[in-house]
Amino acid sequence: MARNIEGFTLWLTGLSGAGKTTIAVALEKELRDRDLYVERLDGDTVRQGLTRDLGFSKEDRDMNIERVTFVAKLLSRNGVAVLASFISPYREARENIRKETTNYIEVFVHAPLDVCADRDVKGLYAKAFAGEIPNFTGVSDPYEAPENPEIVVHTHQETVEESVAKILTYLETHGLIPTQEPVAVPSS
Repeated sequence: MARNIEGFTLWLTGLSGAGKTTIAVALEKELRDRDLYVERLDGDTVRQGLTRDLGFSKEDRDMNIERVTFVAKLLSRNGVAVLASFISPYREARENIRKETTNYIEVFVHAPLDVCADRDVKGLYAKAFAGEIPNFTGVSDPYEAPENPEIVVHTHQETVEESVAKILTYLETHGLIPTQEPVAVPSS
C-alpha cells in the first residue's frame, strides 16, 4: 500500500542529452521503493501520445508544456509525486507551471552544450549543427536556463546517484517525502 503525501511536481529542465530522463528514471525507482505514488512524465513519451499533433515551433512547444502542466496539476493535487522531464526551454512557460501545480520544484539539469552533443546517441546535435534540424534547442533555438531553480544538478560533474541523492535530500528536508530510515546493520 502506497503512502500518502501532499503531492508535488518536480520539473527537470535542461538541454537534450543533459540527463533529465536518466535522473527521473532513477528517482522514480527510489520513490517507488519508499512506497510513494509516482508518475513520470517524459518529453519523448508524451510526444508519442498526448502531444503527437504538435511540432517544435515556439507555439507548439508552449502548447506541449501547457498540456503536460494540466496533467501534472491533476496528479500533484491528488497526492502524487510527479516527475516531469522536459527540455521546456522558455522561462515564462516554466513560471506558468509553477503557478498551476502543487509544490513545484524546478530542477536545472545542467550539462554544457558540448557534453550534451557528445552524449547524443540519436545524432540529433550533428544534424542540428549541420542545419538539417530547424528550431533545435541550444543550437538554432534558445534555451533560457532557470534563474532561480530550487535544485541544480551538474551531470557532467556528478554521478546519477549523486544527483538523485541531492534531489531526495531536498524533498526530505522540505517535508515533501518521508525521511528514509537508515538500514540497521546487524553486528557480528
